Order: sequence, then C-alpha cells, then structure tokens
Amino acid sequence: MDFDFSDDHRLLRSTVREFAEQEVAPVAEELDRTHSFPYEIVRRLGELDLMGIPFPEEYGGAGGDSLAYALVVEELTRVDSSVAITLCAHTSLGTQPIYLFGSEDQKQEWLPQLCSGERLGAFGLTEPEAGSDAGNTHTRAVLENGEWVINGAKQFITNAGTDISGVVVITAVTGSRGPNGDGRQEKEISNLLVPNGTPGYEPGNPYRKMGWNASDTRPLTFTDCRVPEERLVGPRGAGLRQFLRVLDIGRIGVGAMGVGLAQGALDQALAYARERRAFGQPISKFQTIQTKLADLSAEIEATRLLVYKAAWLKDAGGDFSLTAAQAKLKSGRLAVRAADDAVQIHGGYGYIEEYPVCRFYRDAKVLTIGEGTDEVQELVIARALGT
Repeated sequence: MDFDFSDDHRLLRSTVREFAEQEVAPVAEELDRTHSFPYEIVRRLGELDLMGIPFPEEYGGAGGDSLAYALVVEELTRVDSSVAITLCAHTSLGTQPIYLFGSEDQKQEWLPQLCSGERLGAFGLTEPEAGSDAGNTHTRAVLENGEWVINGAKQFITNAGTDISGVVVITAVTGSRGPNGDGRQEKEISNLLVPNGTPGYEPGNPYRKMGWNASDTRPLTFTDCRVPEERLVGPRGAGLRQFLRVLDIGRIGVGAMGVGLAQGALDQALAYARERRAFGQPISKFQTIQTKLADLSAEIEATRLLVYKAAWLKDAGGDFSLTAAQAKLKSGRLAVRAADDAVQIHGGYGYIEEYPVCRFYRDAKVLTIGEGTDEVQELVIARALGT
C-alpha cells in the first residue's frame, strides 16, 4: 500500500492550506459573529477551481478525485467549518446528484455554473418527519399536463437561500408501488430539480443555530410549485436508491470535516499550551496537557487514514459504504472530543469568542448529527457486518 500523496495532491493541499490561513482565518470570527454568508470566499474558491473538484473538466469541474476533495474539505475545516460545509454540501449534495443521475441536458445546463461557483447547489431531503427515517417523505409531486406539481416542505437545507443559490434537488413522492410486506402502501420516491426563483418554491428564513453561523441553513416550502416533466432526475421511482448513494459519498466529505476540525483544535491547543505559562513554565510541559495533546494526535491520524481509505475505495471503484460510515462516525465523535479538550486546555480563554476553539466547540456537535446521525451510522455499519 502507498501512503504517500502524489505531487498533485501535495500541491493541492498546500494551496488550500495557504488560502485558508491567509484569506479565511482573518475573517472567520467576524463572519461567525455577524452570521454573514462568505460570498467573497466562495467567489475565490470558484476562481481556484475548488467548487467542482471531483467532476470532469468537460462540465467545468477540476477533474480531481475523491481524495483531492477530502483534502480540500479537511484543510478548510481546520480554519472554519462554515466555509467548509458550504463547499461540502454544494459538492456532495447539490452537484453530485445531477452529475450521477441527471440527463445530459441537465448536466450541460447546471454543472458548468455549479462547478465554477457561479451558482450554489442544494439537496432537499430532510423533512419534519423524514430525517433519520429518510424514506418517510411527505412532499408530493403529481404529474399534470407535462409538469410536476410539487407540494410539501423541507428543513435544515444548506445553500438554498443565498443570493447565488441556483437549484435544489428534492425528494418527492411521485406515486405508489402497491402494498409492501406489512400491507402498507410503499411510496414511489423520485428526485426533481427545482431552480431558485420557480413560482411556488420559497426558501424560508435562516435558522438561528449553535454553530456553522456563516453557512446558509433554512427550511423550504413548495406550494403548487410547477416544474417541467424534464426536471425529473434519473428514472421515476429511483429517488430512494439515488439519495442513499449520494449520502454514502457525502459521508466522505463530512468525515474529512471531522478530521479537519479536530486537527484545527489540536493546532490551536498546542500553540496556546506552548505560550501559556503557569507555575513558572509553559503549560505544555505538564504531563496532563501532554497526555491530551498526544492522545488527540494519535486519534486524528488514525481517523484521517480511515477517511482517506474511504476516498481511495470510491476512486478505485470498490464498495466504500461501510468505510465511509465508519469514518463519519469516528470523525464526528473525535471532533467533539478534540474541541472539548482544546477549550479545556485554553481554560477561561477557551470560553471567549475571540479564540477559534470557542467557535470550533460550537461547530463540532453537528458533525454527529448531520449527514446521518451517529445512531444511523451505527445501523449502517451493523447491517454491513451482517447483523
């Protein structure tokens, strides 16, 4: 096995690290405090060809692989999670369904403007009664005279309500397959493209959140929203299979976010421990602090390799679902622990908003919830083990 990066991967990582440290870090606290969407940073990410990393150049993408994508997400999250999730949700959830399952016309229409960062993509799956039970979709779409008429609501949707949001891919019930094993009607679920500005489609007000304050998260409503029949993504009734595939891929990105946040927390804690003096010496000289830092370092490296393995398996055409779920589960929990330890090492300063670890602490928790809760990951892993 080769654990070394290619020259291209090394260059990409160093480029994104420099960008994050020089252009994101100086404004991250203000963006978080003012709940301001990072339009200028997204524009720069587009100029650096980072908004369409894993998509072919023929559609305006960078022609990179999943490992390249994971590296970019990791490096951005080391500095700021709001910027990272904006790119991550746009790529894994907003653009990926169109690339994987869209028609050639849909790809030609949307991928160039999504990959350039001119427009943001979103994925509308979660509903009030369809979170972990993702198949319990209530949003409905009825085909009438060559148009899908959509009624329903989505919640916790990222990137749908900004000034540059372009399209959301939503799941909707488009019919019934007849009774299943327990006698209930099985829903036919399909995916539909709904461009921003379509009459009847209304992004709601942004949520007040614990973290990710500079990212866009809000509910969506659809009231007699009409889109042409050609907005169907892939075959009718294939929506469940499609979004499960999308979520598998998305867990690589969220796993990279967990590693990046944990690494950023460790970086901050180590730098502070070297500077802070108590009892006549830097606190980094005390064994209790050393133990926390050393343990985090080992856990981060192990989890990083798990995320990279999931990316490698996907790029090699292997079955990566189990590894991606393991990586997402492990990295989210590690991010929470790393942020907690970093705040503890900072002491009272860790509770002050001017210090990045305070923001990291608030941002970390959602990594155990979004893109499938820890409990769902455990279920996925257990089923893959044959339980």
